[in-house]
Amino acid sequence: MKVRIINRSTNPLPAYQTSGSAGVDLRAFLDEAITLEPLERRLIPTGLHIALPNGYEAQLRARSGLSTKHGITLINAVGTIDSDYRGEIKVGLVNLSREAYTIEPGDRIAQMIIAQYEQVNFQLVDELDTTERGEGGFGSTDKK
Repeated sequence: MKVRIINRSTNPLPAYQTSGSAGVDLRAFLDEAITLEPLERRLIPTGLHIALPNGYEAQLRARSGLSTKHGITLINAVGTIDSDYRGEIKVGLVNLSREAYTIEPGDRIAQMIIAQYEQVNFQLVDELDTTERGEGGFGSTDKK
């Protein structure tokens, strides 16, 4: 699939790092380094604009190394870029650690995964079919 992209940054286009990669890394498009203080939230520009075909979304996800090593993650856990959005992709980051973290221009700050989706029509009913799980919610399947 081809996705049209505008790159207003000085960074290279997003690319898959390995043949088995599901996502591409997004890089910070900054004039100078910024520091995220503990619990601080910031929108980080990428300089990228994309045009996805209908039926596809771009999912923004945290980079595992930033999350586990430094406590840097996405504000909304997973961000969605809809197929009709044409604005700049910005990444909402939060520093969940106890230490300040500096983001340099060009740093890889998030992953973007392109995923197909389907819009549904909801059908109002009085009852749902029964399942083994039923209404069992959080923790209902136990830990083991």
